[in-house]
Amino acid sequence: MYDVIIIGGGPGGYLAAERLGQGKKKVLLIEEKYLGGTCLNVGCIPTKTLLNSAKHYVHAREGEKFGVKAPDVSFDWQAMQKWKNEVTGKLREGVAGQMKRFAVEVVSGRGEILAAPSGTKAGRVKVTPGGGTAAEHEGRAILVCAGSAPALPPIPGSSGQLGVVDSTGLLSVEAAPKRLAVIGGGVIGVEFAGLFSSLGSEVTVIEMMDEIVPFMDREQSPLLRRAMKSSAGGGTVDFKLGCKVESINGATVNYRTKEGVKAEAAADLVLMAAGRRPVLDTWGAGAAGLDLTRRGVTVNDRMRTNIPGIWAAGDVTGKSLLAHSAYRMAEVAVADITAYLDGSAAGGSSLWRSNAVPWAVYGIPEAAGVGITEQEADAGGIAILKASLPMRVSGRFAVENTFAGQGAVKVIASAGDRRILGIHAVGSYAAEFIWGGAALIEQELRIEDVRELIFPHPTVCELIRDAVWEL
Repeated sequence: MYDVIIIGGGPGGYLAAERLGQGKKKVLLIEEKYLGGTCLNVGCIPTKTLLNSAKHYVHAREGEKFGVKAPDVSFDWQAMQKWKNEVTGKLREGVAGQMKRFAVEVVSGRGEILAAPSGTKAGRVKVTPGGGTAAEHEGRAILVCAGSAPALPPIPGSSGQLGVVDSTGLLSVEAAPKRLAVIGGGVIGVEFAGLFSSLGSEVTVIEMMDEIVPFMDREQSPLLRRAMKSSAGGGTVDFKLGCKVESINGATVNYRTKEGVKAEAAADLVLMAAGRRPVLDTWGAGAAGLDLTRRGVTVNDRMRTNIPGIWAAGDVTGKSLLAHSAYRMAEVAVADITAYLDGSAAGGSSLWRSNAVPWAVYGIPEAAGVGITEQEADAGGIAILKASLPMRVSGRFAVENTFAGQGAVKVIASAGDRRILGIHAVGSYAAEFIWGGAALIEQELRIEDVRELIFPHPTVCELIRDAVWEL
């Protein structure tokens, strides 16, 4: 009998297992493929590994501008792949080591809920290993961290074609394509466009919305797009906005422009990057009687489902399909599960809050943000103050970058009580310092509070303080 059975060994699942193991709970972690889930194996980590290699290549090509000559610079795609595999392998071993450290039992196979916990009766979960014999396990509580999968819109010719891949397939191609067509200008599409254009590919991004990464602040998206078009790697990025893909023929994408004109993008490879969807159909949601929507498993702010004894966290909830969101949801769920197992009626003390969840696009250049955008403020009728400063006024940025596509830092505050409501950035280190913006928003700091903080100099992040003084 286990205290907790966790279905899914991605960021939410393995972190929950680690925290519960630290709390001396008996935990079973079920993972069908690899520990670390999509993020570690075919998502966050491998893409960032390849992007880092691409940045080294770009910096080498730019070196003469900074007084460093490196003639005949080239990249080796196979060596990049080897390094990517080494990194993911080491990190996967690290996760396994943490599970062993905290006495978490890990089994390989597909987990499926057969019965939910009920009163003093334990829940039952079946594990079906690949090619092996299924086994049943009992647990006093169940945590579902089943993750997400690529969303594949029903475009004629998008499935079964040799020239069409999803993000997982693109990570393991044998060579960088000379021409790449990307369907979808969201985070995944933009990151891969930045990667391959930096390696010399001609990239066409086809996006049905009027701007890339639509959830970005409306003044920031164009900055990112313009910066990407000036790659030092020799490639190009051509954005086709407001366009609807109608079909794919081999590796040629047929689409209709915003004006209704038929057009095509010929490529050597087509990436389907239309986002991701929660996995809801393989782990027994129906048998458990869980409340589901198209967006995911319905949970409250303690990550409880509608069935007592079952929690869900991460992408499967549809609340925020980000690895760091899964980490936080897992911690919230663990606090509530622990209270449940210990007989506390009050529940866990941690709550899921979505107002200060940072996001990042690890392209070339980076972009990141937290809190509300200007368009969200307009839609909500919130009176705001705003200030935006170009990256080039940062001493750190100036010494480390050429001045093509500089980017900017933007701060949004309430015009009423002067609280910081949103911080957005395009440019170097954006993903590294955006957590500070989350802290300012989470702690409800005002303009006057932030003015009193001391930022190190020279740094790019001090643009936040400078923008606040502009307010």
